[in-house]
Amino acid sequence: MATIPLTKRGAELLKAELHRLKTVERPWVINAISEARAQGDLSENAEYEAAKDKQGFIEGRILEVEGKLAVGQVIDPSTLNAGGRIVFGATVDLEEEETGDAVTYQIVGEDEADIKFGRISVGSPIARALIGKEAGDVAVVNAPGGAKNYEIIEVRYT
Repeated sequence: MATIPLTKRGAELLKAELHRLKTVERPWVINAISEARAQGDLSENAEYEAAKDKQGFIEGRILEVEGKLAVGQVIDPSTLNAGGRIVFGATVDLEEEETGDAVTYQIVGEDEADIKFGRISVGSPIARALIGKEAGDVAVVNAPGGAKNYEIIEVRYT
């Protein structure tokens, strides 16, 4: 499995999720299975089936998060010296050329992406168009509604 880039924040979020899954979710579902078993006939016990399904999801997510943490490469943007180029972890101020709308994005890993908070996945079309460019360049993003041009105003490593 290839390495997965993670920001410091993203690695901490995954560690917190893993801790919650192991210390809260797993014990809760084990208890739910025990209570459902105590009700008797398991062949037609909806609570038992639901708890077993939930257990399968929790155990699968634990394995997934542990795997991501095992192959994750934590990148601290504040220690980067990319010479003004946009790289993973960089925060970028952009201006859409046609409308003049200003936006700010941080390029992060897949698990930490959240457009509401200005965090976009390194694999997203806009991030792919931005990587390697620097302030003053124009990035052409092929969006579903057609190509959009974004002028790069500033690149920060925070």
